[in-house]
Amino acid sequence: MTPTLQIFLIVSAALFSIGLLAALSRRHAIFILIGIEMMLAAANLNFIAFWRFAPKPHQPPVGVMLALFSIAISAAEAAVGLAMVIVAYRHYRTTNVDQLDQLKG
Repeated sequence: MTPTLQIFLIVSAALFSIGLLAALSRRHAIFILIGIEMMLAAANLNFIAFWRFAPKPHQPPVGVMLALFSIAISAAEAAVGLAMVIVAYRHYRTTNVDQLDQLKG
Protein backbone atom coordinates (compact mmCIF):
# COMPACT_ATOMS: atom_id res chain seq x y z
CA MET A 1 0.00 0.00 0.00
CA THR A 2 1.48 3.32 -1.04
CA PRO A 3 1.00 6.27 1.29
CA THR A 4 -1.41 8.88 0.01
CA LEU A 5 -2.12 12.43 1.03
CA GLN A 6 -5.33 11.34 2.76
CA ILE A 7 -3.44 8.94 5.05
CA PHE A 8 -1.01 11.66 6.07
CA LEU A 9 -3.85 14.09 6.71
CA ILE A 10 -5.72 11.55 8.83
CA VAL A 11 -2.62 10.81 10.90
CA SER A 12 -1.95 14.53 11.25
CA ALA A 13 -5.53 15.24 12.31
CA ALA A 14 -5.37 12.43 14.88
CA LEU A 15 -2.05 13.73 16.23
CA PHE A 16 -3.40 17.28 16.40
CA SER A 17 -6.57 16.10 18.15
CA ILE A 18 -4.59 14.15 20.74
CA GLY A 19 -2.36 17.18 21.33
CA LEU A 20 -5.36 19.49 21.66
CA LEU A 21 -7.01 17.11 24.10
CA ALA A 22 -3.80 16.91 26.13
CA ALA A 23 -3.38 20.69 26.16
CA LEU A 24 -6.97 21.43 27.17
CA SER A 25 -7.72 18.64 29.61
CA ARG A 26 -4.54 18.41 31.67
CA ARG A 27 -3.79 20.54 34.67
CA HIS A 28 -0.03 20.13 34.85
CA ALA A 29 2.05 22.55 32.85
CA ILE A 30 4.41 19.87 31.53
CA PHE A 31 1.54 17.93 29.95
CA ILE A 32 0.19 21.11 28.41
CA LEU A 33 3.60 21.77 26.83
CA ILE A 34 3.70 18.19 25.52
CA GLY A 35 0.26 18.68 23.96
CA ILE A 36 1.40 21.86 22.25
CA GLU A 37 4.46 20.05 20.90
CA MET A 38 2.21 17.31 19.51
CA MET A 39 0.10 19.91 17.72
CA LEU A 40 3.25 21.45 16.21
CA ALA A 41 4.37 17.98 15.07
CA ALA A 42 1.02 17.56 13.31
CA ALA A 43 1.54 20.88 11.55
CA ASN A 44 5.03 19.76 10.47
CA LEU A 45 3.57 16.55 9.08
CA ASN A 46 1.10 18.64 7.07
CA PHE A 47 3.89 20.84 5.70
CA ILE A 48 5.84 17.80 4.51
CA ALA A 49 2.78 15.98 3.14
CA PHE A 50 1.51 18.93 1.11
CA TRP A 51 4.99 19.55 -0.25
CA ARG A 52 5.44 15.88 -1.16
CA PHE A 53 2.10 15.55 -2.96
CA ALA A 54 2.21 18.90 -4.78
CA PRO A 55 1.59 18.77 -8.54
CA LYS A 56 5.07 20.00 -9.56
CA PRO A 57 7.62 17.15 -9.45
CA HIS A 58 10.81 19.27 -9.35
CA GLN A 59 9.99 22.03 -6.95
CA PRO A 60 12.17 23.48 -4.19
CA PRO A 61 11.70 21.84 -0.78
CA VAL A 62 9.50 24.58 0.66
CA GLY A 63 7.62 22.16 2.94
CA VAL A 64 10.85 20.82 4.38
CA MET A 65 12.15 24.32 5.01
CA LEU A 66 8.90 25.32 6.73
CA ALA A 67 9.02 22.17 8.85
CA LEU A 68 12.63 22.84 9.89
CA PHE A 69 11.74 26.43 10.77
CA SER A 70 8.76 25.18 12.78
CA ILE A 71 10.97 22.66 14.61
CA ALA A 72 13.37 25.46 15.56
CA ILE A 73 10.47 27.59 16.81
CA SER A 74 9.01 24.69 18.80
CA ALA A 75 12.40 23.98 20.38
CA ALA A 76 12.65 27.60 21.50
CA GLU A 77 9.05 27.47 22.76
CA ALA A 78 9.80 24.32 24.73
CA ALA A 79 12.91 25.84 26.29
CA VAL A 80 11.14 29.03 27.35
CA GLY A 81 8.06 27.13 28.54
CA LEU A 82 10.11 24.69 30.57
CA ALA A 83 12.07 27.56 32.12
CA MET A 84 8.79 29.21 33.12
CA VAL A 85 7.52 25.96 34.62
CA ILE A 86 10.73 25.55 36.63
CA VAL A 87 10.49 29.10 37.98
CA ALA A 88 6.83 28.63 38.89
CA TYR A 89 7.61 25.31 40.58
CA ARG A 90 10.39 26.88 42.66
CA HIS A 91 8.02 29.58 43.87
CA TYR A 92 4.75 27.65 44.31
CA ARG A 93 6.01 24.04 44.66
CA THR A 94 3.45 22.83 42.13
CA THR A 95 3.00 22.57 38.37
CA ASN A 96 -0.79 22.57 38.58
CA VAL A 97 -1.94 25.47 36.42
CA ASP A 98 -5.11 25.95 38.48
CA GLN A 99 -2.98 26.98 41.45
CA LEU A 100 -0.82 29.34 39.40
CA ASP A 101 -3.49 32.02 39.03
CA GLN A 102 -1.71 34.38 41.44
CA LEU A 103 1.17 35.20 39.07
CA LYS A 104 1.68 38.91 39.57
CA GLY A 105 4.73 41.05 38.86
